[in-house]
Amino acid sequence: MNDMTRATDIPPIRIVRGSTNKRPAALVPSRLPRGARLLGPLLVVALWEAASRVGLLSPYTLAAPSTAVATAVEMTLDGTLLPHLAASAGRAYAGLFLGVIAGLVLALAAGLTRSGEALIDGLVQVKRAIPTLALIPLVILWLGIGEAMKTFLIFTAVLVPVYINTHAALRGIDIGHVELARTLGLTRSEFIRKVALPGALPGFFVSLRLAVTLCWTALVVLELINTQTGIGYLMNRARDWGQTDIIVVGIFIYAALGLLSDAAVRAVEARFLSWRRSIGS
Repeated sequence: MNDMTRATDIPPIRIVRGSTNKRPAALVPSRLPRGARLLGPLLVVALWEAASRVGLLSPYTLAAPSTAVATAVEMTLDGTLLPHLAASAGRAYAGLFLGVIAGLVLALAAGLTRSGEALIDGLVQVKRAIPTLALIPLVILWLGIGEAMKTFLIFTAVLVPVYINTHAALRGIDIGHVELARTLGLTRSEFIRKVALPGALPGFFVSLRLAVTLCWTALVVLELINTQTGIGYLMNRARDWGQTDIIVVGIFIYAALGLLSDAAVRAVEARFLSWRRSIGS
């Protein structure tokens, strides 16, 4: 009896349920607000400007950003800057256009046919292993030192990342989609249009973002070779005269064009791949 009394004296176990109003911790970061990617570059420029103003950086070593901006405004007003900017943009985007088209066509041929992969993939991998700058002496012998040489080398530099990423996306298409296309009786052209191309778009846009930056990177070196126009020519001439403000203007222009080109590709990618949700989207 005493045992039964002691057992009944034990209070019942209460189950405490968590509040349903409590939100779980975020597993992935939320999407950055517009313009947030400029925070890092702006912070570097602010520190650079501060170091110049307190005397840590000599203007003979590296001009302050404010000095470079004033020089850029002056060069724009006197008509010096814009013709050189137009010349550089023409070279960069001509090579970019040709490289993107060729890389896409080669990736489709290699990714969709066995014979294409046997003939093309090895050649592109060989080109991938050869630095673009190593081809300069040979291309000069072929095409001279004019605009054709510069456009061709930018074209070869851009072609590789476009091919590699697009080809990888094509080879990575889910086999279930391929089997479904066979079950539905899609023709070869319908399969390419409705399955292969949409499946390759994410990889293609990754390659395009790399290409728009790479075309400007290659141009920096190429405009140091026997040119009378272009941002690289201005920077090379400024080096001879110790004009670090003009050199910084050129650096800012290359950086701005790279950021704007990347932003444009991002905008097009968001439009064409609006169906895809990813981390941070």
